[in-house]
Amino acid sequence: MEELDKDSPLACLRCSKPAHFRCPKCLDLKLPWASASFCSQDCFRAAWSTHKVIHAGGLPEKSGSDQQVVEAMKQGWQYCLRKGSARASEIPFFDWTGALRPYPISPRRLVPNHIRRPDWSLDGVPKEEPASKWQNSVEIKSQEQIQRMRETCKVAREVLDAAARAIKPGVTTDDIDRVVHDATIAAGGYPSPLNYHFFPKSCCTSVNEVICHGIPDARRLEEGDIVNVDVSVYLNGCHGDLNETFFVGQVDEASVQLVKSTYECLEKAIAIVKPGVRYREVGDVISRHAAMTGLSVVKSYCGHGIGELFHCAPNIPHYGHNKAVGTMKAGQIFTIEPMINRGIWRDRMWPDGWTAATADGKRSAQFEHTLLVTENGVEVLTARLPSSPSVFPWLLGGSTQ
Repeated sequence: MEELDKDSPLACLRCSKPAHFRCPKCLDLKLPWASASFCSQDCFRAAWSTHKVIHAGGLPEKSGSDQQVVEAMKQGWQYCLRKGSARASEIPFFDWTGALRPYPISPRRLVPNHIRRPDWSLDGVPKEEPASKWQNSVEIKSQEQIQRMRETCKVAREVLDAAARAIKPGVTTDDIDRVVHDATIAAGGYPSPLNYHFFPKSCCTSVNEVICHGIPDARRLEEGDIVNVDVSVYLNGCHGDLNETFFVGQVDEASVQLVKSTYECLEKAIAIVKPGVRYREVGDVISRHAAMTGLSVVKSYCGHGIGELFHCAPNIPHYGHNKAVGTMKAGQIFTIEPMINRGIWRDRMWPDGWTAATADGKRSAQFEHTLLVTENGVEVLTARLPSSPSVFPWLLGGSTQ
């Protein structure tokens, strides 16, 4: 195999570590470098059975937009499996609930050495988080921690705003991931999702019937789609987390109402946050508003504590009549992130192990903020900025959230 320069920006096709070698057959055929790079002879041999098909131009047939898939596969992109720890050259067999299908994903993006990283960045396994005492009790943040969280959450907002400006028909969700990754690195941060439990990308992009944790891939956004972009940034030793659902071009009225109602669910939940409020009351407020417009609330995922840990106590369910224990206190920081469906609330997990889609194939929307409980109420740490793009027609009156 041909040895690459030690400073090469390419990543191994199989494991996404920095690449050091090129496939000699790909070199002879003058195939793109990105489709021929490996970190070691071991990875090259392990990937040979799927890699060799590109040498004959014999890429297997795919469903969906064949040309997009073929072009992605020629660049060495493959389908994601096993929560990001494996790849395949064939689309997995699955009883898909809606029209959306997964597309091949690009190799994992690299992070410069000077960026401070969370402990899962290299091997995909969080160590501090699951062992922390803050999984079972809710941390009251110090003033120093709160100030660091303010700075990190502001950067996370700016990164999401950069992603929002990039959304239009014809853009791939991988393009959005690149914007998020580059903006995060430029700010000195690490994209928290990257390699978290092997998640292969720097943000989540959930299109149409995908509820959450969609993996950015080669699919191009189409006129009439809706797409949620979930951004988390690790900076100053802590995490900031937020997401919004965006319109791609002109969308149907039912989708507008879904997205608007979901936004309102979050706003109404934020409005009750203050010391002494029980966590379970958040779900009651959200469910009541969703039901008024004939929508359902996803029960499988919840809001969470956040700070120096990406996920910790408390858990904040979004559905009514939940059994969450505890009350809000000044100094606590957590997310509220309701997922609202047009049909039933249940979800189905895609074969990649991350993507949760609605069980009936109908559309879903989500919004999220990171919140600080103050002595008198709440501070939205990820609030919209004066520079945030005007993408929601109901915000033309000037809401800051």
